[in-house]
Amino acid sequence: MKKHLIFIINKKSGVDRQKAIKDAIDYKLDFDQFTYEIQYTEYAKHGIKLAKEAANKGAYAVVAVGGDGSVNDIVTGLLGTGTALAIIPKGSGNGLAHSMKIPLKVDAAIDVINKGNTIMMDIGYANDQPFVSNAGVAFVALISQKFAGSKRRGLLKYAQLVTSHMVTYKELDWEIIIDGEKINQKSFIISVANGKHFGYNFQIAPDASWTDGLFDVVIVKKFNKLFGTGLVLRTMNGTITKSSKVLHYRAKEVIVRHPELNLMQTDGDAHECNGEVVFRLDSAKQKVIVP
Repeated sequence: MKKHLIFIINKKSGVDRQKAIKDAIDYKLDFDQFTYEIQYTEYAKHGIKLAKEAANKGAYAVVAVGGDGSVNDIVTGLLGTGTALAIIPKGSGNGLAHSMKIPLKVDAAIDVINKGNTIMMDIGYANDQPFVSNAGVAFVALISQKFAGSKRRGLLKYAQLVTSHMVTYKELDWEIIIDGEKINQKSFIISVANGKHFGYNFQIAPDASWTDGLFDVVIVKKFNKLFGTGLVLRTMNGTITKSSKVLHYRAKEVIVRHPELNLMQTDGDAHECNGEVVFRLDSAKQKVIVP
């Protein structure tokens, strides 16, 4: 019996892109193994509903065609089911695909699906909001909020936002509890990572693994902004955790507190919060098709 795939595409991606993706599926998908259908999201978070419905109908896999936010929606809908996740990266940063080594070209990503290699990956939660790649507070949450509200996308816009807000950003003195051990640290970034990348090949946690049952906790301390370029370069070459301005831990649970904490990010999406974020990890929670 053939396995059924459901491709979920953001309808706002444009008619030309939708046609190109369908053409690639028809050309590259192994029809000896699979049948398929395409569904389109109509509104924010619609992917969660569509993924749940796909799992309830017995789909072998749901293919998220989009960026990190789209993948997060699909995973949220699939958790607790036996339906696998697959990814065709079509977002701005594609941090999840970079971390999983899923090719950015559609044809090559479909080849990954054809080969059918799967793993059971860990899933993180930030105040019960699931995330696959990374979550965090402080500067990363601010940039996620600003980027989401921008009409322009892409690396240049992301870099512009980072540059324009870095100098004026005010670090807070955070209370951070890492597997029961409390520290206080004035921090620029607190990132709790399950995967390596933010997006655009920026590696916030170069040693992170989807399958080791642990978060990589990366804390960028307050630093002289004149040296900000050096830290950015370290995220690009995978040495950020070797910087003297960075603390690196591995843990299963992280709690972050501050009276002014009102914003967090999960997989690049900003969310409101109120004084505290609890990050926890579920090991081997979701099946995913990987190279």
